[in-house]
Amino acid sequence: MKKLLLATFVVAALPLAAQPALDRSKIPPPGKPPLLRVPAWTKTTLANGAELRVAEKHDLPLVSFSITFLGGADQFEQSDRRGVGALTAAMLSEGTKTRDGEALSNALQLLGTSVQTSIAGETGSMSFVSTSSKFAATLDILADMLLHPTFPPDALERLRAQRLVQLNQAKAQPGAIASRVFPRIVFGGAHPFGQATTEDSITAITRDNIGSFYQTYFRPGRALITIVGDVNPATVKGLVEKALAGWTAGGDKPAFTYPALPGAKPTAIYLVDKPGAAQSTFWIGNPGPPRNTPDYFALQVMNVILGGQFQSRLNANIREEKGYSYGVNSNFAFGKGPGPFRAGGDIVTAKTDLALIEFMKELRGIQGSRPVTDEELTTAKDALIQRLPGTFGSVGGINGSLTTIWTQGLPEDYYQQYSAHISAITKDDVLRVAKQYIDLDHLAIVIVGDRATIEGPLRTTGIAPIVITDIEGNPKTSQ
Repeated sequence: MKKLLLATFVVAALPLAAQPALDRSKIPPPGKPPLLRVPAWTKTTLANGAELRVAEKHDLPLVSFSITFLGGADQFEQSDRRGVGALTAAMLSEGTKTRDGEALSNALQLLGTSVQTSIAGETGSMSFVSTSSKFAATLDILADMLLHPTFPPDALERLRAQRLVQLNQAKAQPGAIASRVFPRIVFGGAHPFGQATTEDSITAITRDNIGSFYQTYFRPGRALITIVGDVNPATVKGLVEKALAGWTAGGDKPAFTYPALPGAKPTAIYLVDKPGAAQSTFWIGNPGPPRNTPDYFALQVMNVILGGQFQSRLNANIREEKGYSYGVNSNFAFGKGPGPFRAGGDIVTAKTDLALIEFMKELRGIQGSRPVTDEELTTAKDALIQRLPGTFGSVGGINGSLTTIWTQGLPEDYYQQYSAHISAITKDDVLRVAKQYIDLDHLAIVIVGDRATIEGPLRTTGIAPIVITDIEGNPKTSQ
C-alpha cells in the first residue's frame, strides 16, 4: 500500500508535458452549447378519463410520478374559505381507511420516499420520486391516500392551528406582507388573484368543507398522470390501472374565466409601515398577459435583459453598481389569467428613495430611453436557449416539462421549436412589448418599510403620491 501511494505521489509530482502556457490576459473561449435532447413519450387515456403520459429514462434507477389536476384554488375555492384547498391537500397524508397518518409516514420512510400534495392557484398535484424497485409500492400508498382519506378531526385542528400561527408570523415579515398587499392593490378583493388566505378564512373551514372540496376537486376528468424514468410504458400503465381501479370517472376541466380587472389607477406608492425595518421590500408592477399571448417569447427576452438574470439591468445597477440591495429582479407570472408583471427586491432602508429612482430609470430605459444593445439581446437569447437542455437532465425536470405542455395547452414540439422562437426576437420586439406590457402611468409601487425613515425621502422624489395602507392593502383613513 505504501509503495502504491509513493508511486502515485511521484507521478502526480512530475511536470505536465506539452501543456501550453496559460495566458491569463485573455478570457477563455466558451465551451460548446449544450445539446437539447427532448425525450419521446407515450400517450393514452385511462377508462376513467385521466390522461397518461410516460417517458423512459434508464440511466438511473429512478422514477418521477405525478398526478396533475387542471384548475386550482382560484377556480375551486370560495372567497370566504380561502385556504381550504391547501388544508385538504395536507389532510390526505393524515390517514386512510387502513392507515393512520403515522403509518403512512412510516411506510413511505421505509421506501425512502415521500408523497407531496399541493394545490396552487391554477393547478394541483400529487407526486413522488422513488427508485424503480419501489415504484409499485409507493404508487399503492399514493392511491390509498387519494382514494381512501378519512380526514381525522384532530388532524384538521392541528393543521388549522399551524396555519394560524404561520399567518400570524407572516404579519412580521416584510416579504410576506408585500406578497399579500401587491395583488390586492393590483387586482382588487373581488378578483381571485387579489384574494388571500386569512385567519378568518382558515378559522371558518369545517371538516365538511374539506370533504366537499375533496369530492369536487380530485377527479380524473381533469387529471394528467405523468411517469418519467426507468420504466416500461406498458408495464407502468398496468400498475396505474390496478392501483387506481377505484378512481371512478368524473370531473370537468375548468374554463378559466376570470372577472374583468378593476379600472387602472394612476401610479402610486403604497406604503406599509414596518417600524424599525432594516430593509424596505419593493413590489412594483401591473397586470400582465396570460401565458398564451403571442408575445410570450419577446417578453421572455425583454425580461431577461431587465431583471431576469444576475447581470440584468436592474441587478447590475441597484446591487452591483449602487450597492443598495443584495439582489433585485423582475418577472411575469404567466398563467391562464392576467398574472402580474413585478419588479422588486429588498433595499437597505437608508437608500429606499434612491433605489426607487433607479427602478423607475431602468423601467423607462427598457422602454426606449436606454436602447437595448446587440450584446444585451444576444446574451439574453443565449441565456434562455442554453438553460433549456438542463431542464431535461433529471426525471423531475422532464416530468415538469411534460406537465407544462398539458397545463398550458402548448404544442407537443414546443421545446424543439423554443430556440427558433427565441432566436427570432429582435430589438424592436423587445421595445414594443416593454412599452405594451409595462404601464408606467398605472404602476402599483408597494413598499414595506420603516415609514418614519422612508416616507419623507420618498415624497421628495416626486415619483408618485403616497397612500398609506395596512398589512392587508386597505388604505388607512389617517394618512
